[in-house]
Amino acid sequence: MTSAHIPNLTSLTLGTSPLGGGTLPGSAEEAAAVETAIAMLRSGHLVDTANMYAGGRSEEVIGIALGELSPEEREAAAERLITKVDRDLETGILDGDRVRRSYEESLARLGVDRVRYLHLHDPYLTPFAEASGAGGAIEAMVALREEGATDAIGIAAGRVPVVAQYVATGAFDLLLLHNRLTLVDRSATGLMTEAKSRGMTVFNAAPFGGDLLAKGSTAGTSYAYRPVTDELRAWTARAEEVCASHGVPLNAVALQFSLRSPLVDSTVVGISSPARLEEALTLAATEIPDGVWDEIEALGAAPSTVRDDLEPVL
Repeated sequence: MTSAHIPNLTSLTLGTSPLGGGTLPGSAEEAAAVETAIAMLRSGHLVDTANMYAGGRSEEVIGIALGELSPEEREAAAERLITKVDRDLETGILDGDRVRRSYEESLARLGVDRVRYLHLHDPYLTPFAEASGAGGAIEAMVALREEGATDAIGIAAGRVPVVAQYVATGAFDLLLLHNRLTLVDRSATGLMTEAKSRGMTVFNAAPFGGDLLAKGSTAGTSYAYRPVTDELRAWTARAEEVCASHGVPLNAVALQFSLRSPLVDSTVVGISSPARLEEALTLAATEIPDGVWDEIEALGAAPSTVRDDLEPVL
């Protein structure tokens, strides 16, 4: 798979939001996180992180892992890194100056001079007029690309009405949305269609919606950071019955719903261990009978818990 913006695009992108969380430098827990990072970096897939993930530890662990690779492996892996600039966690500020500082912090943790792909992450606390004005985050992101500090810039967040404002500027090459194009929620369809029409590369994150579609209707407790309602649990149970009748697991169908979508260029899956990486690769390779998709569509729209229309648009 190729993209005008990401020539080394892979259908799976490996997410690292929990990587290194709660670990101390030099600890056994850090060593296990580094082992996970090495497995991801050697996988040949894109690896997605962010300044704020695990309080910066995600990037630090990836930086350690890069240092343990051979020079050839390190060069190849660094070409597949994606990171995100984040607001100052103490002040909440995400202006142009903060964009540059955030990127510098990320590069220092990762131990690289640049990353090819850079997202503006979760600008929920910044009014769009401020982000799009002089000295704002968008101006700084565009400048980083024009200066050659990165190759492609993206907007990465969840709330569709907020993200739509950034897509409409035409400034961005990449789009990342999460929890909004899955078996139980299709609310990203319009925005992803718009992004594709603009030639943007589209990443779809969280195809399991938290743990609901990963663990199933009995064990799953949340979807898109909200508790699973009785109605959504019941719909998911019916989808499980469809999957069981065809001899395939629900989580494989959930992942491949994203992988097969013409709106999605790469699906972001969170990885917490080498075993989890192997599981994701297995799910992606599972053969899904065509009848599964028709029968799930016949269940009708799922009662999603996402309510972007009720969230304020700054």
